[in-house]
This record gives sequence, structure tokens and C-alpha cells, in this order.
Amino acid sequence: MKRIALIVMAGFLALGSVPTFAADMGMGSKDECLLISKNCRNEVDSIQQKIAKLQGEINKGHRVYTADELKKLQEKLKEANDILDDLNKPGH
Repeated sequence: MKRIALIVMAGFLALGSVPTFAADMGMGSKDECLLISKNCRNEVDSIQQKIAKLQGEINKGHRVYTADELKKLQEKLKEANDILDDLNKPGH
């Protein structure tokens, strides 16, 4: 009887850790490096990579980000696109 109770308790413990594991894997989580330059861990992206990441985060929409955060990401995307446009102009 104690063995069964122990197995059931271990099962509940394992099931309880699944949402935490999913959050750690980035499923539905915010990219704080793009949003507020936090937790960047020496990330160095090309302008094209940054644009792709920003678009991916914006596509998560209101499931993950507040309206203000989405606006900030969209502003950063516009800024990155402007930089890319400037770099692609003749004479650079």
C-alpha cells in the first residue's frame, strides 16, 4: 500500500513539473533580450536575424505580450528595417 501511494505521489510530482519545463523551453514565453535587453547572454545577431526574431515575437501576439510590449517590439522592428534599408542604399 505504501509503495502504491509513493508511486502515485511521484506521478503527481512529475506531472506538476511539466508546465514549468514547457515555460523553460520557450513555448509562449517572452524574449526579454529583444524586449528590454535583458538575459541576452552574449547574443550577437545580424540585422536580418534580429528582424526575423522580432517578427516571430510579434506573431505570438496577445497570447504572450501586452499591447504596450507589442508596440515596443513593432517600433524595434521598424527601426531594424530602417537600418537595413540604409545599409542597402547605394554608396554604403
